[in-house]
Amino acid sequence: MYRFLLSLRWAVIVLVAAVLVPTMIKLGFWQYHRHEARVARNDLVARNLGSAPVAFDSLSSPGWSVPTGEVWRTVTATGSYDTAHEVVVRGRTEPGGSTIGYFVVTPLVLADGRGSVLVNRGWVESAADAASIPDVPAPPSGEVTVTGRLRADETYASLGVKNRGGLPERMYKVINTAEQAKYANSTVLGGYLELSSSRPAADPSPELLAEPGHSDIGPHMAYAIQWWLFTSLIPIGLVVMARREAKQHATERTAEAGELVGATS
Repeated sequence: MYRFLLSLRWAVIVLVAAVLVPTMIKLGFWQYHRHEARVARNDLVARNLGSAPVAFDSLSSPGWSVPTGEVWRTVTATGSYDTAHEVVVRGRTEPGGSTIGYFVVTPLVLADGRGSVLVNRGWVESAADAASIPDVPAPPSGEVTVTGRLRADETYASLGVKNRGGLPERMYKVINTAEQAKYANSTVLGGYLELSSSRPAADPSPELLAEPGHSDIGPHMAYAIQWWLFTSLIPIGLVVMARREAKQHATERTAEAGELVGATS
């Protein structure tokens, strides 16, 4: 009854199924690992945002790379803004929106003389053309204490952008302490501070960036379950197809036998 399973057609069907099953299993685990990474990231963000503030220069030093476990940690710094070396970072999206503008990055010269901390003071709209520096509200003068979130240096590779050069002075594509130390010809501590509050506060000021979300786990677990369900349907589908074809062959044989009996009677 099932000799048709030895045909070339069924050999191809079984071969395709044999390839699809492990592929779908791997895709399911890929989505599951993405779910785990998302949950771990949310836990890290929530833990670090809720941490007690620590002095930026108690963690960082020139050339320091921010460890993954320290990103988003609450940090503070006290000093005075170096507006002469303030820069803007192009191609940045408005917080919670879709308008492209600039981040404003101003070095804060630390009161203890250990160097400068880059402070991302927030977002501003673009100027009339891409070659012009936008209007930027001035930071507070004199000594200021800033609080914000610790961020790692950006690189062109990490953002997936190319360093073609040729930008106007004071305009950059990444927030990178090595670039800013070279530009300002000064000592800059590794990593940067994403501003959340300031004493005294600037008025007006660039639009502050919102805290990163850390409650949405995304659809990855649902996708993983879908892939595994699809995997389980493949052998079920093969059995259904085989039974249906066997029934069809049996019906055809019965019809042929009936025709033969009718022809000989």
